[in-house]
Amino acid sequence: MLLVTGVSGALGSLVAERLAGRDDVVLGTRAGLPGTRLVDFDDPSTLPDAFAGIDTLLLISAGYGEDDVVVARHEAAISAAERAGVGHIVYTSLSGDGDHLTYALAHRWTERRLKRSGSSTNWTILRNGLYAELLTWIASPDADHRITGPLGDGTIAVVARADLADVAVSVATDPAPHAGRVYELVGERPLGGADLAAALGATYAPTTLAEARTAIAASGAQAFQVPMLASTYSAIAHGFLDGSGVAKSDLRELLGGREPRDPLEVFVAAVRESAGESVREQSVREG
Repeated sequence: MLLVTGVSGALGSLVAERLAGRDDVVLGTRAGLPGTRLVDFDDPSTLPDAFAGIDTLLLISAGYGEDDVVVARHEAAISAAERAGVGHIVYTSLSGDGDHLTYALAHRWTERRLKRSGSSTNWTILRNGLYAELLTWIASPDADHRITGPLGDGTIAVVARADLADVAVSVATDPAPHAGRVYELVGERPLGGADLAAALGATYAPTTLAEARTAIAASGAQAFQVPMLASTYSAIAHGFLDGSGVAKSDLRELLGGREPRDPLEVFVAAVRESAGESVREQSVREG
């Protein structure tokens, strides 16, 4: 039996869609959705029942928070899985070239923790590249149709979230061949600010990191989000997320040899969807 955590999230929901209707799969979330098990890493008392009878755990990172919070969540999940006799844990981590990001620490801690699990629990680590959809947070055009995110002349090897969901399903539903493996899943087509602007018919006019940090802080972002986003900008601008920091990407291999989705097309679609939602929300407010 396979348990997938975080199915109310962006990646988890895509995984759940791909596994719909299977009687050997259990879906978990703290959101209390119909047909799911309650899995709340902030409340470890929910985990024994959630993990009962589970052979494989697809642990989708609960990385939204300060490092100590995320580490505590992952420790709770892994310890509960060990006590429940889960035989294999598949974890969605962060790509190896992401070590310069402020949110890398909790991922690397979790990888180390899995490797200490002992012989009774196998593990597989999926080091996911940053999502192509994330670019809508850091590089969407402003009201003047300018992309002002401080990406410099750097590029980023993003991956379509749907491709990462496909890989997660493939590995988690047949985990044995992947035991003890660490896979790097970065994109094959690095994109820069000029590429993103050209695809949208916008202008690329990057601000400074200091200006971006000030804007993020003023936007109502939570305290931990400010360094997260600022470090992402800096890592892109200084060439640390262009895919060259990993020996090779395993993405195409784990997609069964097919070509990954075009990240630029994914970005454009996500920007247009976000803009459409904004228009609809404004219409509701004014209606």
